[in-house]
Amino acid sequence: MPQTMELFFRTSLLRFVGIALAVFLSALSVLPAHAEDTSQAGDNSAQILQAFNRQHRDAEHAKSITDKDKQRIMFLLGVVLITLVLITGGLGIAMGLYGKPVFVAHMVFAGLSITLAIVHAIVGLVWFYPF
Repeated sequence: MPQTMELFFRTSLLRFVGIALAVFLSALSVLPAHAEDTSQAGDNSAQILQAFNRQHRDAEHAKSITDKDKQRIMFLLGVVLITLVLITGGLGIAMGLYGKPVFVAHMVFAGLSITLAIVHAIVGLVWFYPF
């Protein structure tokens, strides 16, 4: 039994090496036999890369958000955050002082407040960290 397994693995390994060698040789045969003028090809590829980089810069500039828009977005996030914190505080006071059954609403608004506070902090760091 061990001899048959050993024979199987050897033949499998030989097949694998043979297939890999055949693929390698066929890849070599596809390569061009002679090289073209590399200076002209280099000039063309440099022009293509420059055009691509220019197009990429223009596209990124068109998609960029101005600082004024970033500040506006941060202000709106802050307004919503303060509103959520005030609602959470009001529900907490209503629950604590007046005994109203608003625990679930208080916890929902607290979760929304924490989530928005984290988002506000992350966006502020990403957009305005180096000032």
